[in-house]
Amino acid sequence: MTHFEKIAAKLKDQGLDAMLITSEPGEFYAVGFHGEGVALITPGKTWYYTDSRYIEAAQQLIPGADVSLPPKGLGYQKTVAQLVKDNSVSKLGFEEQYMSVASHTAWTKEVDAEFVPASELLTELRQVKDADELAAMKEAQRITDEALLEILNFLKPGLTEQEVAARLTYIMARKGAERNSFDPIVACGANGSKPHAVPGPDVIQKGQFVTMDFGCKVGGYCSDMTRTVAVGKPTEEMEFVYNTVLKAQLAGIAVAKAGVTGKEVHEAGAKVIEDAGYGEYFGHGFGHSLGIEIHENPGFHTRNEKPIPAGALLSAEPGIYLPGKFGVRIEDVVMLTEGGCIDITHSPKQLIIL
Repeated sequence: MTHFEKIAAKLKDQGLDAMLITSEPGEFYAVGFHGEGVALITPGKTWYYTDSRYIEAAQQLIPGADVSLPPKGLGYQKTVAQLVKDNSVSKLGFEEQYMSVASHTAWTKEVDAEFVPASELLTELRQVKDADELAAMKEAQRITDEALLEILNFLKPGLTEQEVAARLTYIMARKGAERNSFDPIVACGANGSKPHAVPGPDVIQKGQFVTMDFGCKVGGYCSDMTRTVAVGKPTEEMEFVYNTVLKAQLAGIAVAKAGVTGKEVHEAGAKVIEDAGYGEYFGHGFGHSLGIEIHENPGFHTRNEKPIPAGALLSAEPGIYLPGKFGVRIEDVVMLTEGGCIDITHSPKQLIIL
């Protein structure tokens, strides 16, 4: 079953006559194409409209849908308005999570239908990866694993964070990545206490931790991994914090399986950090889902009290961040199954000392 067929099958349950998809990630999920267009999905048919820059590729890459340019002189709104009228659509789902107020105003002005917020329809479908999605994510993760091994032979005192980040991007591209999943994070020394530090001109020095958080896209799907390594001999405190984070990650992964809540997984990992006396230095969730986007739902955090389905992929990334000193984060991507989870990240997690 294609993704747009899966969306069509959910319309009735949501009380919808059709689903309008206008966002880039929604478009890619629905029709498997990155362009600049809109899709309208009804129980019986899918229409995809794009412009002259993408039409040839779209017609080649989107089987099973009506793919065309809007009629001459008409934009997307007027074209969809006619389809809505012709197909007696009264309740039209839209992606309120992505649509701006200005866009909503433009669409509702032209289209004679009730616009019903329906982002959750896509969000729930996107939680569970099918075989093709999983294959793409495994390939992206393989490239990311290989990039770590290569960067470890490059990393040394005297390099800047920016140089390491640029090298990671180059390595992943050379190995077949389409693009980065996000801008790489490389943080040395005290910068490591900032979970989303931006690589800068700071020079890596002997005796520091270096945290590297990076990933790439293959087939439109993301990988994500974080490793913290020591450049030179670490202090006893550095080693203790590192091993605490590793124990926390393993504790959360041990709990993760289909049917558990994100809160349960988060609390299993957070308890290890709390018991070690560093609870106030772990402020984010244990992990997040990913796929077409680097941050998707569901998540391993205290606000998620819904059972997570089998086939969902999430990051497992606890951390401890000591302001002005250093930080440690270790991140893998795991797939939840009925009996547990499968870690698709294969890089070593024991402390690496360069």
